[in-house]
Amino acid sequence: MQLSDYIRDIQDFPKPGIVFKDITPLLANAEATKSAVEALLNLNGNQPIDAVVGIESRGFFFGTLIAQRLNCGFIPVRKPNKLPAATTSQSYKLEYGEDILEIHTNAIKMGDRILIHDDVLATGGTAEAVCKLVEKLGGEVVQCNFLIELTFLEGRRKLKGYQAKSVLSY
Repeated sequence: MQLSDYIRDIQDFPKPGIVFKDITPLLANAEATKSAVEALLNLNGNQPIDAVVGIESRGFFFGTLIAQRLNCGFIPVRKPNKLPAATTSQSYKLEYGEDILEIHTNAIKMGDRILIHDDVLATGGTAEAVCKLVEKLGGEVVQCNFLIELTFLEGRRKLKGYQAKSVLSY
């Protein structure tokens, strides 16, 4: 199955000049979703994983499915004030300003082997912040998985020292 056939380009979203990679056609097709999950699992090989960390919000779609297949837990990383218990936060730079991500303080135990998942690797700032959150809590980042990588934005530069893999590259 050619997964790229299920990725739709949306011009000028969320702002003029941006070409948004829309995965909703892929999610709407059960066979394409199943194929994407298999491809994402293949990126990991047979490395043992204690939990999958999914990045808000599109990292939740496949992150939970990957965790289920790996028979491990799923941990959401969210924007501020979205998680109900005590959190640890990490700020990161945006093109114009900063943003913050949070994780429950007790979500990861010392030495937990973590697979980080998001749908798209763009500039790498969000994924880098999540790697720092995982390590702050004592976890080991085994790998960062992405359905799509926008190679022209060079997000891998911010993930030096981490294994980063993607299914599709644009």
